[in-house]
Amino acid sequence: MTVAGPAVETAELQAAGGQPVQRNKIKTGESRLALSLVGPTVILLILVVGYPILKGIWSSLHTDSAGKIDPKTGFLSKGGSWAGITNYKHWLLERCGTVSCPPGTTGSLFYASIRTTLLFTVVTVVLETVIGMGFALVMNREFKGRSIVRASILIPWAIPTAVTTKMWVVIFQPAGILNRVLHTHFLWTSSSGPQRAAIIMADTWKTTPFIALLLLAGLQGISADIYESARMDGANAWQRFTKITLPLVRPALAVAVIFRTLDALRMYDLPQIFAGGANGTTTISILVVNELTSAQNSASALSTISFVFIFAIALGMVKLFNANIGGKAAGLK
Repeated sequence: MTVAGPAVETAELQAAGGQPVQRNKIKTGESRLALSLVGPTVILLILVVGYPILKGIWSSLHTDSAGKIDPKTGFLSKGGSWAGITNYKHWLLERCGTVSCPPGTTGSLFYASIRTTLLFTVVTVVLETVIGMGFALVMNREFKGRSIVRASILIPWAIPTAVTTKMWVVIFQPAGILNRVLHTHFLWTSSSGPQRAAIIMADTWKTTPFIALLLLAGLQGISADIYESARMDGANAWQRFTKITLPLVRPALAVAVIFRTLDALRMYDLPQIFAGGANGTTTISILVVNELTSAQNSASALSTISFVFIFAIALGMVKLFNANIGGKAAGLK
């Protein structure tokens, strides 16, 4: 009894003071519940996103048939043999002249498409951000007919890209609307400069409402009392914009710029329909699609390189905005 007594008392004390045990049970139950709720989504993401990425990387490490003749047999090669990083060298290391590229030296096309993609991305995002901010400031004000103005500004974003492109093709034709309005006979599709400018104008017209809509949501979260207090302190319009509006709208601005940048980096349909990638309008997405028709494994390598390239830019932009896209505005901690 004397030996069993302390053991029994210890067991009873553990049972009586069972909060840690109960808490562990609660935590275990919550973990299981969380796993059961998140698990199906994670599995679905692995199947829908993870598997294609891994499959593409695996394919990029193999050769293509592409009509190549096996010197040993004299027959067309089936392809699919291990190639290692040969496809990546093909895109990253093989270079040629600027006038024409002989067969097997398409690597320079990759760098040209990167330059074109970055040009479209930087110019369009800057223009759309500036114009979109102006639209958002207008739509945020109270005036008669504000609902009509908001609806009209958002119309270009609602129109499908293919329809928008065909409309701008008509506008930029030699006998199109733009030349008639300007009383000119300018050939917008004659060289790379004018054609790129036309694509930039068309893309800016279409996607500016996207940024304006996100910035408008950010502006509507700013209390009018803050602006009233600033006016009473003698702040002019520019000071109120730079000291109040920009800091408070920064989270929405970061989301808009990051999303729009990633969207512009994968631009395909507008330059493809507008110019077919001619005159220096071939983006990296157009190059990938063109490569798919002749060499799928080589296109997989190009897709992998493009994925890493875009991911690096996205990571850099998140760091640039201090990853503050869902919390406090800068300077308001």
